[in-house]
Amino acid sequence: MKRFSTKMLCRAGVIAALYCVLTWALGPLSYGTLGFQIRLAEALTLLPLFYIESIPALYVGCLLANVFSGYGGWDIGLGSLCTLIAALGTFACGKLFARSMPLKLLFGGLFPVLINAFGIPFVMILAGSTELGYWANFLSLLVTQSVWVFGLGIPLALTVRALQKKGVAVLQPVPLWQKRAQTQEAPPAQPQTLQK
Repeated sequence: MKRFSTKMLCRAGVIAALYCVLTWALGPLSYGTLGFQIRLAEALTLLPLFYIESIPALYVGCLLANVFSGYGGWDIGLGSLCTLIAALGTFACGKLFARSMPLKLLFGGLFPVLINAFGIPFVMILAGSTELGYWANFLSLLVTQSVWVFGLGIPLALTVRALQKKGVAVLQPVPLWQKRAQTQEAPPAQPQTLQK
């Protein structure tokens, strides 16, 4: 079984922590208490275009962030699941459109926007929040997710890509399925015996 490298695990931890901190920093605004959601952390949802380890990182980060959402277990479970599904779709777009950055960004960004716009209002209703209704919440999330994913996420993704091209080591992706070079050690030399 292939495992994440130390670099990948560290990067995943940083992404998960950033998602939490960016969400918690805005308190109730991050959870849609005003009828719209100001969740800057959604800009990170384009990172699966570059890093497979960002998929579980976004899931864990969202799960931890949703602990304080006020929507209880529904948001912790289903809300985080929406983020996981969106991250998988974004990752697939990164592979499908590997040669075209504009297509990667466009189609990769649609997953977090649409999945959250359709799924989170359902979570809100299950949690007992019916102030705005499904379609009003859908429209609100469609707009706000688009702002965070495309408005902040695309500049972030382009910056990551530019820094990768410049050779910044910490931002270089680590292929998960790369074969490790195995060093063949020569067997120890046998001691020479003197012949008489």
